[in-house]
Amino acid sequence: MTADTMLLNLDGYTDLPAGKIAAVVTYLEMREPPAAAIADPLPLRPVADPDLAWYRRFYAAIGLDWLWTSRLLMDDAALAAILRRPGNALFVAEDEAGIVELDRRNSADVEISFFGLVPEATGQGLGPRMMAAALQEAWRPETRRVWLHTCTLDHPAALSFYRRCGFTPYRRALEVMDDPRISGAIPREAAPRIPVI
Repeated sequence: MTADTMLLNLDGYTDLPAGKIAAVVTYLEMREPPAAAIADPLPLRPVADPDLAWYRRFYAAIGLDWLWTSRLLMDDAALAAILRRPGNALFVAEDEAGIVELDRRNSADVEISFFGLVPEATGQGLGPRMMAAALQEAWRPETRRVWLHTCTLDHPAALSFYRRCGFTPYRRALEVMDDPRISGAIPREAAPRIPVI
């Protein structure tokens, strides 16, 4: 074992070192478009070349409380490379209620890489409408599968929401990472339901 690996007890508890957090990740897929519309689609506007500061603010507004940090911790070059690469499609819901990001590098196997609403837009029935629009964008004649993942750090209703939208769970993983609040990469007050240890 190296300093960045540890044995996982598959029949019980595994202690994590201080400064680490863990989440159970569930991968879900859809093998054909929904037979009936989930909801009236919420209009989505494509954003071909997003301003990086705007994107980070929007991403943080949606995900900071769920410890979405991957895009916040990237330098400008790495983030720009992802957002501007061929096959990546970023959409903003009307009134900037949320974002949808699709990874279409493999047109037969499309990932919804990010899907989220700003806090003030939640609880208004916009989630199903935004997902209906996301699926319209994701499904094309050559698409054979649309997939996404969520984890136990996300909104507690995320997994059941995706299942109601027609996604089927197919795999689980355990994600262990440094707690970004300890390093100061994000505010220590973020995600107060998850204790800093």
